[in-house]
Amino acid sequence: MTRTHLIRSSPPCHRLVLLLVLLLHPCHRKLAEATTTGGQWALLQSSIGITSMHMQLLNNDKVVIYDRTDFGPSNISLASGKCRYDPQEQVLKVDCTAHSVEYDVATNSFRPLTVLTDVWCSSGSLMPDGTFVQTGGFNDGDHVVRLYKPCSSGSNCDWQEINNGLIQRRWYATNHILPDSSQIIIGGRRQFNYEFYPKTAATNQVFNLRFLVQTNDPVVENNLYPFVFLNVDGNLFIFANNRAILLNYKKNIVLKNYPQLPDGNPRCYPSTGSAVLLPLRNLQGPAIQAEVLVCGGAPKGAYASAQKGNFMGALNTCGRISINDPNPQWVMETMPLARVMGDMLLLPNGHVLMINGASAGTAGWEYGRNPVLSPVIYRPNKTIGSRFEVQNPSTIPRMYHSTAILLRDGRVLVGGSNPHMLYNFTGVLYPTELSLEAFSPSYLDPGVADLRPRIISPASQSQIGYGQQLVIRFSVSGQLKGNLVTVTMAAPSFNTHSFSMNQRLLVLGGDNVKIAGNSTYQTVAVLTPSTSSLAPSGFYLLFAVHQDIPSQGIWVHLQ
Repeated sequence: MTRTHLIRSSPPCHRLVLLLVLLLHPCHRKLAEATTTGGQWALLQSSIGITSMHMQLLNNDKVVIYDRTDFGPSNISLASGKCRYDPQEQVLKVDCTAHSVEYDVATNSFRPLTVLTDVWCSSGSLMPDGTFVQTGGFNDGDHVVRLYKPCSSGSNCDWQEINNGLIQRRWYATNHILPDSSQIIIGGRRQFNYEFYPKTAATNQVFNLRFLVQTNDPVVENNLYPFVFLNVDGNLFIFANNRAILLNYKKNIVLKNYPQLPDGNPRCYPSTGSAVLLPLRNLQGPAIQAEVLVCGGAPKGAYASAQKGNFMGALNTCGRISINDPNPQWVMETMPLARVMGDMLLLPNGHVLMINGASAGTAGWEYGRNPVLSPVIYRPNKTIGSRFEVQNPSTIPRMYHSTAILLRDGRVLVGGSNPHMLYNFTGVLYPTELSLEAFSPSYLDPGVADLRPRIISPASQSQIGYGQQLVIRFSVSGQLKGNLVTVTMAAPSFNTHSFSMNQRLLVLGGDNVKIAGNSTYQTVAVLTPSTSSLAPSGFYLLFAVHQDIPSQGIWVHLQ
């Protein structure tokens, strides 16, 4: 029996004791030496029938989740006795089980969805109207575009599939929404190029990207699922392997080559680290700073070593770079816990959550070891050396094929973990995980509830425009510190394989808080983003934040 099995099979009253014993074991020494300070875990569903390999939050507070069609039968049947008939399928030609579900956050319930072609290791992003566009996959799904449009409660919306919607096969690619509301799809296995969706007369072709050739390690690759961020100037920052470029994708011109990370170690799949574009601030300033943070991963040679049964320790470093500096340089930091296959999420208060993953090995079937159960909070505005804070641990390992996304109420939805070729629940080190958990950061602790804002207006689903003044009315039951109020706006991201595509957090301001009466306050100095390069059109989560404690978010539609 593994340590993980021992913890999870023990009675609840014994789990804490077992965790303490295991944390004192030498292989967990780093975790034992770090002080855990906050955050709570809750099991939402013991099984949703599939493993959560891919997740996307929609603007109706429902989450589209899917894994792959060639795992064999899942643990949830398709609706109304439906079956999928696919002669191209490699495992089951006739499959009456679902490989995608819709999870309803409000009711903590789920229902099966029908996906016809293989979505394994695919990519996606939301369109401005809230439609989820999912691209590529494996086998008969590698050229497919799939659409999922949010629908009202009681409706049975489902996937719509467009065969040959892509020019090239896309497997392990990255998507990003663009200022003109189209999507760019970059890379994938043996694809050193990019294309767009939807197609126009000017974009109905493939554009070669030599940078993906240059960052391709023979056999291992190490440049799949590249980290892509829209810069404030409308160009794309693309990180692959251990270095990055700034790309004018319209002209297919590399505007800037960034220096290699000082340690030279790879950070992209399968040496899987994670990355975020840090919160964008001072949006009305003459020069808006944009910083990228890349953390964790596996050192050079880790993949080949894992194939031989030797699991190298994960990386414990982060690199941070200001991408618009005249002479940008990486600044390296040390994390309290080494982590590979971890996820990095922007929280509503501007902090970064690092969650999931392992402390040894690499991504790939059976190649990860020693789960990292404790999340870490990174506070980007603090000084180096005081930015990291270890959080309370989960009891469920989240290894290869795990996911995490931010919800409107400020919790983080966590699921997945399947390091096996098929569903495998017994006799293995890390069984296939079908559960969903919620991690609640310390800003949701009951002890600070009186400091938590509650947005009164505007109403959720309100439409907002560019460069307009936005008045937020909110209440705080405790003592208000008006100089510690901000308003933030977060783009709901698509998460898979340790990267959250399209993730973005904008700090709109928060000065000049005025009392409106009866402990109701309004902010008067908040301006919405001025251009679609700062924030592409679409649905965002808007939060009022007081002393780093965010309100429940409301949906706003930026157009």
